[in-house]
Amino acid sequence: MCLGIPGKVIEISEVAGLPMGRVDFGGVRKEACLAYVPDVKPGDYVIVHVGFAISQVDEEEALRTLDLLDQMGDLVEQELATMGPGMSAPAVMDDPALPVSGAPATAPPGGGLGT
Repeated sequence: MCLGIPGKVIEISEVAGLPMGRVDFGGVRKEACLAYVPDVKPGDYVIVHVGFAISQVDEEEALRTLDLLDQMGDLVEQELATMGPGMSAPAVMDDPALPVSGAPATAPPGGGLGT
């Protein structure tokens, strides 16, 4: 399951040309890419999905959502443990149709697109 979880941006830096933020999710802190929310600043709340802040949200809405997620038990902690840069248990995607990183892509039988 993938959730968009609200968190408070506590620090902003640049890594390899990308704006990155340290985001606090009620005591759990993770790094998130802030490229999709260029106007965000420390103290703002964002919705983070798979390591990317995808939108900004006001504090009241963020706290209300965190309260609802807290009522769902350890679901949020499980999600936070496997999202974003520095994941302790990265998601695994096994799709034989996709080329291995660094390997040349090959056309599917029949010539691929447009045939």
